[in-house]
Amino acid sequence: MLIYMYTPAKEFFIKIIMIILKNNLIFTGAIVGLCLLGIIMPQITNADLNNTYCLIAINGKAGTNESAQTAVKKIKVVITAYSSTPEETDDTPFITASGKNVRDGIIANNLFPFGTKVRIPSIYGDKIFVVEDRMNRRKSNYHFDIWFPSKNLALNFGVKTAEIEILQD
Repeated sequence: MLIYMYTPAKEFFIKIIMIILKNNLIFTGAIVGLCLLGIIMPQITNADLNNTYCLIAINGKAGTNESAQTAVKKIKVVITAYSSTPEETDDTPFITASGKNVRDGIIANNLFPFGTKVRIPSIYGDKIFVVEDRMNRRKSNYHFDIWFPSKNLALNFGVKTAEIEILQD
């Protein structure tokens, strides 16, 4: 079972790393970053990513599995992944386009309004994602981008084609 604890402390340490790197303190930033990432980032393997029975804890509270919601539409889309790295985001990598903090379950898309809930049954079973971010304009409306807590996890996810379910509010 995978338990990913998202805490404000982790976000704080990652912001410190970003500030150090932006101020050209590369050597210091690299050392501090490596130390902090080894301490605060979860140790996740590819096998964990395939586990659809993950318990996600956010700020100490277990996330709920809202599988009772019904799908109003199904569409085939391209799904990729991103993380809060400067080369993948704007100058506020931990804030989504909707103004919320990044967290597990965030998905980016340019077609659907913020707050739209979707499921990707073939990959994640009944896990529900919420559209809270946008993608580069050059991306298709039928392209979704899942947020991951690290660049390595996002790269390991790769590119997938799957059917998503748009859920009723």
